[in-house]
Amino acid sequence: MPKIKTHKGARARLAVTGTGKIMRMKIGKSHLRRKKPKRVKRLYSDTIPLSPTAKKAARRLLPGI
Repeated sequence: MPKIKTHKGARARLAVTGTGKIMRMKIGKSHLRRKKPKRVKRLYSDTIPLSPTAKKAARRLLPGI
């Protein structure tokens, strides 16, 4: 029987908290931030929980959690 493998892209983009919530980063954090105001850059810095509809797909991509 083959092993169940984790989706590597989902593993890099999602994090699971100790209570079991799946957290994601906000969009717009990776590049082109030099010209944006500091207030906007601060908004990008935190993580937010996944929506209930996306949580089902994330559980399928991350079977080990």
